[in-house]
Amino acid sequence: MDWTDMAFPTPEPRFSHAATRRNRGPILDVLKTVLGPEDHVLEIASGSGEHAVHFAAALPGVDWQPSDPTPQSLRSIQAWTEHEGLGNVRTPIQLDVTRGPWGEETRGKHAIVCINMIHIAPWEASIALFDQATRSLLPGGHLILYGPFKRHGHHTCVSNEGFDGRLRRDDRRWGVRDLDNEVVPLATSNGFELLQVIDMPANNLSVIWRRVSA
Repeated sequence: MDWTDMAFPTPEPRFSHAATRRNRGPILDVLKTVLGPEDHVLEIASGSGEHAVHFAAALPGVDWQPSDPTPQSLRSIQAWTEHEGLGNVRTPIQLDVTRGPWGEETRGKHAIVCINMIHIAPWEASIALFDQATRSLLPGGHLILYGPFKRHGHHTCVSNEGFDGRLRRDDRRWGVRDLDNEVVPLATSNGFELLQVIDMPANNLSVIWRRVSA
């Protein structure tokens, strides 16, 4: 995980993140293997909105619903959407994953995309994500996670171990999650099947799940 990301303002209220500009291409390559040409997608923790507009521009038939808990991010998402002139990105909704149930705008989705959230949030956010995803996704729908993970109790690289320590110093409730020992049991208990784990740049993973039961 490269934790040197810096957010800086472009013409307000748009914000830009260096890490987003680096990872959006590889993540898009993964999404192209999962999403159908006219899927309805909910993005959790959309941040600046740069992922949303990049993916929506490359997948013009996909209906993209961004969300974020912070007003600043919602303004940035809307500003990026207007700047790019995209008609397939919906008005962003204010959504804190831990404050369920999620609204009607999140229902009937073919996929949920969640990038770089679960390690920068309390574990309760992961619990809520999988719980509410069962209500938002259609049967057979996909939940796609991206970020750094431990595997079988161990960090995959020294940089991720250092990043984990930095996160926990910032907030003891945060930290790099163990995919095999924490996330897989949580997902399975909520009716999700692990389909694929894909190695990504900067020691991240894309993890693809499928909803098999409510």
